[in-house]
Amino acid sequence: MDTLRKAFRHLFGVILSLLLFFTLSATPALAAASQIIYQGSASNKVVALTFDDGSDGYYIQSILNTLSANNVKATFFLTGQGAENHPQAIKNIVAAGHDIGNHSYNHPDFTTISTTEMANQLSRTETIITNLTGKSTKPFFRAPFGSYNSTVLQTVGNAGYTYTFQWTIDSLDWTGNSATDIYNRVVNNVVPGAVVLMHAGYGANGTTTALPNIISQLRAMGYSFVTLSQLMNTTSTPGTGTGTNYTVQAGDTLYAIALRYGVTVQAIVNANGLANANLIRVGQVLTIPGTGTPTTPTTPTTPTTGTSYTVKAGDTLYAIALRYGVTVQAIVNANGIANANLIRVGQVLTIPGTSTPTTPTTPTTPTTPTTGTSYIVKAGDTLYAIALRYGVTIQQIVAANNIANANLISVGQVLTIPGTGTPTTPTAPTTGTSYTVKAGDTLYAIALRYGVTITQLVNANGISNPNLIRVGQVLIIP
Repeated sequence: MDTLRKAFRHLFGVILSLLLFFTLSATPALAAASQIIYQGSASNKVVALTFDDGSDGYYIQSILNTLSANNVKATFFLTGQGAENHPQAIKNIVAAGHDIGNHSYNHPDFTTISTTEMANQLSRTETIITNLTGKSTKPFFRAPFGSYNSTVLQTVGNAGYTYTFQWTIDSLDWTGNSATDIYNRVVNNVVPGAVVLMHAGYGANGTTTALPNIISQLRAMGYSFVTLSQLMNTTSTPGTGTGTNYTVQAGDTLYAIALRYGVTVQAIVNANGLANANLIRVGQVLTIPGTGTPTTPTTPTTPTTGTSYTVKAGDTLYAIALRYGVTVQAIVNANGIANANLIRVGQVLTIPGTSTPTTPTTPTTPTTPTTGTSYIVKAGDTLYAIALRYGVTIQQIVAANNIANANLISVGQVLTIPGTGTPTTPTAPTTGTSYTVKAGDTLYAIALRYGVTITQLVNANGISNPNLIRVGQVLIIP
């Protein structure tokens, strides 16, 4: 009887193991979300020319002729529908040695379609292009209309597209603007590592005239031209560096990045020509200087309190307090700090307490707080979003915290929220009107509030750089 029980238990164990194996095998592994890129490393004077192809590809051959005559390589974002309509032009792009990327099958706004349809758009185009040219469109994707959100980035990443490319400079050539306007938009806004957006379709009738002059002038200014593949592997000095670049993620600081790669903050600042070590943006590509492949740094031992700490570039009181297991207020009190948001590199702080701090527990997600309290700035926050959440104005927060520049708040910064009572959720304004930009606004926040896309705002207002809007600017809401 015991032998029978043992045999049954063994058989049951085998069946359970097999079921578990097949269940896990059938579960698809999710890839990392696609990284959004607006600009390459600023360490070299290079520019990446990119051309979006639509359904007609009217100017492809003319563009290829100009690029060839000037010995320039570029990147073309292709649609599946365009490849079906003009297959020879697509073959010519690849034969000339240019980079290619996926621009969907028929150019729908990815934020308005299902994840299944997104995947279908990508795979259908990839199949058409690969069968036609023998070359994959991976790992580069450009969203139709430049419209994306977290769901789009995750779906695109799952499909094997590591990078979603936006642009640093929009030529607006698709509007039919003049060759002179296209030239001025590119030449007057160029920066090292810039990604230039142009088009190859019939509507972009000024591009072929502007392109030779753009190439000539940028070269005269000391720039060279790269494909996106080359842009993502550009280092400050050939033969040096860790052999990689790093794309800034939400919540990153230069201090944390330097710690991860085993280099100094100053080394990263120098390699990338950064003017302010405290200002880096999500999607920015940084060159990591040094030699050899960086090893994962060991986790530093948690320092004991009752000691001192020298502030490093990228530090915040919140991060220091979290590391030492004390509160921001405790550090403020111990050091007589008048403004918890202002600490400087090199400042020596006394860490209060005497015992070894315990590892802080993960905080629970807070409920929407009432006003008359404080708020710690998180990655991606803007004063506009915070004010909207608490039902107060941006100016009230600025005044309550003595903020000199409403566009500059830092992760970990502690803000006093003035007023009393629980904020009400504001009603969404209607579209078909105008909006005056306020301190702390971003195009993303404005588009979200009005239920439109960033690209729609850009197109309706002729904005050349969606990252640059100014307080008092009047925007048309399409």
